[in-house]
Amino acid sequence: MGFFKDFKAFLMKGDIVNLATAVIIGGAFGNIVKSFTNDILMPPIGMLLNGVDFKDLKLTLKEGVPETVVDGVTQPAIDAVTINYGNFVQITLDFVIVGFCIFLALKMYERTKKKEEAAPTAPPAPTNEEKLLAEIRDLLKTKQ
Repeated sequence: MGFFKDFKAFLMKGDIVNLATAVIIGGAFGNIVKSFTNDILMPPIGMLLNGVDFKDLKLTLKEGVPETVVDGVTQPAIDAVTINYGNFVQITLDFVIVGFCIFLALKMYERTKKKEEAAPTAPPAPTNEEKLLAEIRDLLKTKQ
């Protein structure tokens, strides 16, 4: 029973909950940036490159052979051997855009933190004890 109690305490620590929240938010943020890249940014770039989609760019090392029938025997198709560098370029570009968006978000966060730190805070209101001591001090000053 102690193992499960310890495990529950571990899971309920603030650091673990914050980490889980960050992973979930990060995944959602990654999807937003991926959609921005694929659906908004890449179509105009592809149009500028005469309709080329980065994912389709590849270097063919060996051509594929379609399925053929020779003397009633079906020869299976052989896939082409390719280096799909376009997909690598697309994923690298996605990474750079995600990194840039996270950089901007952290910069905005730091800016708001600096503003909070720089903002002057009002001194706390005096306690009843401090008020009483101030009255005693004032009475002593008037008697002298």
